[in-house]
Amino acid sequence: MSEIYQIISDGSCDLDPKIAEEAKVKVVPFYVSFDGENYEKEIEEVGIRDFYQKMVDNPKLFPKSSLPSTQDYIDAFTPYVNQGIPIICICITTKFSGSYQSAMNAKQMIEEEQPEAKITVIDSTINTVLQGIYVLEASRLQKAGKSYEETIARLEEIKSTGRIFFTVGSIDYLKHGGRIGKVAGVAGSVLGIRPVITLKEGEIFPSGLGRSRKGTLSKSTDLLLAYLKENGGPEKFSMCIGYGYDKAEAEEFRKTTVERLNGEGFAVTAEDFPLFQIGATIAVHTGPHPLGYGIVEKGC
Repeated sequence: MSEIYQIISDGSCDLDPKIAEEAKVKVVPFYVSFDGENYEKEIEEVGIRDFYQKMVDNPKLFPKSSLPSTQDYIDAFTPYVNQGIPIICICITTKFSGSYQSAMNAKQMIEEEQPEAKITVIDSTINTVLQGIYVLEASRLQKAGKSYEETIARLEEIKSTGRIFFTVGSIDYLKHGGRIGKVAGVAGSVLGIRPVITLKEGEIFPSGLGRSRKGTLSKSTDLLLAYLKENGGPEKFSMCIGYGYDKAEAEEFRKTTVERLNGEGFAVTAEDFPLFQIGATIAVHTGPHPLGYGIVEKGC
């Protein structure tokens, strides 16, 4: 019988509510705003499809996001603490957001009142759909009968294997969102160039350039292939495809991915690449047309 403990994640994990419910994961949402004044909880108060549609319809309107507050985490933690249920809380990389600090503040405040509370907050060093499959690995570890301590230890072991290989429609949102970083020097001054980006250990790095969507997607697949060849093949990893506004494009990308990997001698199917929609919190920085891969070593 699985040990009872509760897995919680901030909304950066971009898990569909049905998937989160099935995995018994509690999600603490981020806030998003189009006017910089009125913020709404992602998914709970503003639907992701509506959010993307507004971005597509208003390409010069750049939305903003805001992290969950300490009180949001207190509200999420308290019901489980009151029942004596330990908590594992998985947060977006601290290099992108202060969500981890909000969760730590909540933990400390609760522990002052209830010293017996058992709360572990993990800086995942990742985000978006990669954070989602990482959170699902936590759920699988629990279902496999791993103890609270064993699950935490394994999550700490595998998080450094997490990678996102992706491209965007343009770099405008990365600029406005303050996430351009090292990509700026490579693509920032070249008209019409789209970057291929790798996220690892909490930061984004330039990994290629292209003028066409097809070219940057192909380069993203090159990166995935190289990573799999260097690290033991697809059977060792949990993988997904993350997309923004255009699900049909993601489905075609998945088909191409499976064909390419099979052509390289890897036996994979479409089921090895579930499609996860990138949420509003991350879309603020990527725009409506991000597309790419999330990959992390399996927990068990």
